[in-house]
Amino acid sequence: MKGLEGKVAIITGGAMGIGKATAIRFASEGAKIAIWDINEDQGKALAQELGGHFFAVNTSSLEACEAAAKAVNEAFGQIDIIINNAGITRDATMKKMTADQWQQVIDVNLTGVFNCTKAVLPYMLERNFGRILSAASVVAHNGNFGQTNYVATKAGVIGMTKVWAKEFGRKGITANAVAPGFIGTEMVLTIPEKVIDMLKEKTPVPRLGEPAEIAAAYAFLASDDAAFINGAVLNVDGGVTL
Repeated sequence: MKGLEGKVAIITGGAMGIGKATAIRFASEGAKIAIWDINEDQGKALAQELGGHFFAVNTSSLEACEAAAKAVNEAFGQIDIIINNAGITRDATMKKMTADQWQQVIDVNLTGVFNCTKAVLPYMLERNFGRILSAASVVAHNGNFGQTNYVATKAGVIGMTKVWAKEFGRKGITANAVAPGFIGTEMVLTIPEKVIDMLKEKTPVPRLGEPAEIAAAYAFLASDDAAFINGAVLNVDGGVTL
C-alpha cells in the first residue's frame, strides 16, 4: 500500500532508532524522504538506501533548520510532513541535575521541535497542506523519576501540538503527537537486563515495543485516513499508562 505517495517527509533524528524505522516505513508508503540528523555516516547511508536526501542539521539552531527546510523544498518542490523525532536524554535527579543537563535537553527536545516546525511552516502554508507530527512520551502524562528535564520537554511538546492544531487546522495543516512507551531502541537496549524485565512487567502487553510500531502510528497520522485527527496524542505503549 502506498498511502503516502507523492508526499515529502522530513524526519528529524532519522538516522537511528524510531526515526530510522519511520524513514523506512514512509519510504515503503511512497513518500520522498529527507533525513535531518547530526549522525552523518548512518544518516547518509540510510538516505542513499531509501533514495532520499540527508541533511546534517542541529535542530537546536533555528538558522540551521531554516536553511535545511529551504534545501528540502528546492530538492523536492514541496514539504508535506515533518516528524519531530530528534531527542536526547540527560537524566539525573532534581538534586543532582545541572543547569547544563537541563538546558541541553530543553534545546533539543523542546526548542528543536519549535525550530523545525517554524522552519517548515511557510512551505506548508503556501500549499494549504501539512502534517506536523511530534514525539511526546508516556512520561509526559505521569512523570518519571530522574527526568525533570525530559518530562518537561515532552509535556511541552503536547502543549505545543494542541496550540498548533488550533492555529493551523483551518489552513489544511494538522498537528498530532505520538507518545511511545518503552521501545526497544538502541538506547533502551543498553539498559541492564533486570531493568528491562521490570519495564516489561509494568506493561500490560508484557514486552518492549518495536520502533516499527511507532513508525506505523506516524504513517497512519500522516495519511489521508487521519485527515480529521487534529490535536491528538496517540499513546503507543502496550497499556503502560493505564
